[in-house]
Amino acid sequence: MASSQCCDNPPALNPAAGAGKVVDSLGGLKAYVAGPEDSKAAVILVADVFGFEAPNLRKIADKVALSGYFVVVPDFFHGDPYVPENALRPFPEWLKLHTPEKSFEDAKPIIAALKEKGASAIGAAGYCWGAKVVVELAKVHEIQAAVLLHPSFVSVDDIKEVKCPISILGAEIDKMSPPELIKQFEQVLSANSGVGHFIKIFPGVSHGWSVRYSHDDAAAVKSAEDALADMIDWFNKNLK
Repeated sequence: MASSQCCDNPPALNPAAGAGKVVDSLGGLKAYVAGPEDSKAAVILVADVFGFEAPNLRKIADKVALSGYFVVVPDFFHGDPYVPENALRPFPEWLKLHTPEKSFEDAKPIIAALKEKGASAIGAAGYCWGAKVVVELAKVHEIQAAVLLHPSFVSVDDIKEVKCPISILGAEIDKMSPPELIKQFEQVLSANSGVGHFIKIFPGVSHGWSVRYSHDDAAAVKSAEDALADMIDWFNKNLK
């Protein structure tokens, strides 16, 4: 069962956020996109349970795009992100309708559409819930590089099946993927010499820190910016 950390610090969603644009269909899903559409390298960002209208997530997309990537943030929830205030549909009920496994299938046409646009290298990064989607893609040669940020629902067995270079950025204070589990992930990847990896546990931060932070908290912003820099660096090394 997901801990409350999955839903801490919910963002104020804004459909108009970001310097990019929203397209009605990319591979069958509505999506926020940013960056050069003719780029040979594309990045898919998979949201946490609050979905693709989170302003911080769109700012991240815009910053990744500045490194030359065509960035796509799909609406994997089809306009139905988790709403903590909805007492009639608690998190477990919402999750039944929006499983990472279903979104993994939804991601395949998006990847196909990016290849049709000319992308020859595609990376994906997932936040919390989204990390499980990304690790599923990383198991089946759908992407060329993966980043998991404070993952939820990802197991050691998942990591054993990863086929592409993977970076895992964890939080020191995390019930979903505590440092002990992240270290197990690292042990598995170290034993798999064919898969490049980068593992980091960020001190003093909680689950969700890289995308659900307050701009009024300088330390929180710094930690989130450090995670973003590590993510971009990983993509630069593995997609360009």
